[in-house]
Amino acid sequence: MKEELLSLLKKCAYRHGEFILSSGKTTEHYINCKPVILTGRGLDLVSNILLDYIDDDVKAVAGLTLGADPLVSGVAMASHLWNRRLIGGLIVRKEPKGHGTNAWIEGPVLPEGSKVVVLEDVITTGASAIKAAQKVREAGYVVDTIISIVDRQEHEEVDNAMAHHKLALKSIFVLDNIIRDDNDSEYTHDSEGC
Repeated sequence: MKEELLSLLKKCAYRHGEFILSSGKTTEHYINCKPVILTGRGLDLVSNILLDYIDDDVKAVAGLTLGADPLVSGVAMASHLWNRRLIGGLIVRKEPKGHGTNAWIEGPVLPEGSKVVVLEDVITTGASAIKAAQKVREAGYVVDTIISIVDRQEHEEVDNAMAHHKLALKSIFVLDNIIRDDNDSEYTHDSEGC
């Protein structure tokens, strides 16, 4: 499964050029997982792989909208369809709901102290995932892990941020996996079929 997901990410998520990231940094390597995770096969692959990274005592996965929405929903669905332990899904808003309860989080209400893992598609600085983790903690849940599909390998910055917020980062792939092919030569994007 991981090999197929890696192939899809290389083919449909990676671009080489000059890009500005949401963090404001410039990069020659851009990764957008949405063309992969917004397909049935891609979401099925990533959801089942993510389940393997989630500890048995986790009650829910969470993530900041919009990037993590498919991941959160996919893992919750996969946990049910594959008769694995049932995991709920929590979507963290970027701003509180402007009416009703003014909620930051949408999803099932869990017992206080429940363990929740935050999901992210691509980690650069960790800011989005950390914001989600903080809001989930404020709701009374325990968050000690963030799991991403791809770690852009901004090690010092992201490692310091994770340590500061007492979070562990697990990633399915790192940037080097995406930009290198099996012969260790730079991968060039082929948009056919994406």
